[in-house]
Amino acid sequence: MNKIMIIEKIIENIENVIYGKRSAVEKIIIAFISGGHVLIEDVPGIGKTVLVHALAKSINCEFKRIQFTPDLLPSDITGISVYNQKTGDFEFKVGPIMSQIILADEINRTSPKTQSSLLEVMEERQITVDGNTYKIKEPFIVLATQNPIEFEGTFPLPEAQLDRFMMKIRIGYPDEEYELVMLKRYKEYNPLNGLKPVAQPEDIIYLREVANKVYVDEKIERYIISLIKATREREEILLGASPRASINLLKCSQGRALLFNREYVTPDDVKSLVHSVLSHRIILKPEYRLKGVKSEEVIDKIISSVPVYGVAKNV
Repeated sequence: MNKIMIIEKIIENIENVIYGKRSAVEKIIIAFISGGHVLIEDVPGIGKTVLVHALAKSINCEFKRIQFTPDLLPSDITGISVYNQKTGDFEFKVGPIMSQIILADEINRTSPKTQSSLLEVMEERQITVDGNTYKIKEPFIVLATQNPIEFEGTFPLPEAQLDRFMMKIRIGYPDEEYELVMLKRYKEYNPLNGLKPVAQPEDIIYLREVANKVYVDEKIERYIISLIKATREREEILLGASPRASINLLKCSQGRALLFNREYVTPDDVKSLVHSVLSHRIILKPEYRLKGVKSEEVIDKIISSVPVYGVAKNV
């Protein structure tokens, strides 16, 4: 199957259950084919769980949902060694993290110790239990959710954990017409139940290989570096983006170019992803937060102030 046909079939299949949210779906697909993870920050009931489940069904991947609660332990995620009285040996019972698509639901409701158990697996695609290392099956992605308006009983993700997410996105409420379509579909049956695979895990691995070969001009690389550098120099920002952000922005831009059937990255690819890649990585100074300044506003200023030297707007 043609690489563009694969991507389009996956997106169209997900849109059978998630209506009018193509931009959010595209960004998740970009992150998946770029080898990254996604933090979905939005209010309850707008379809975060359904979207992730639809993605897993569309690609025929192993899917596990982990409901993060205050009493959740690291071993509940990674697995645990259990003594077998018959054999006299310890046997490793795998945890839900040993799947391909992980929904980490309400990740900010569990303790920092449990949150940190995801660090190794998100970065290195492996877990270590009792001195033994276990590889995660590819393709692998963690899609974590958190509620932006409810803070009681939550543990904000530390910067080290946030930096592991390639993107942070919001889905938002549907438009009136799309919500009407949703009501008509769901009043008869749940369309998620009838969703069939349109691709295989091997297709995602193939798309990752193709995305890695998308050409990035040195001027685009310097543009990315300039954007990241600007986050470290702005007066409003206390903590700027890390070098990992530079890599993530580059990889996402390659993924977006592939999504639009191009063999090269343009400045518009980079600009369209700056908010998603950087908004969760910068920390504003307290005095600016008190004034009501948002990180998105500062990122807008950065985009408008950083030029793309020697490259036309739509190359």
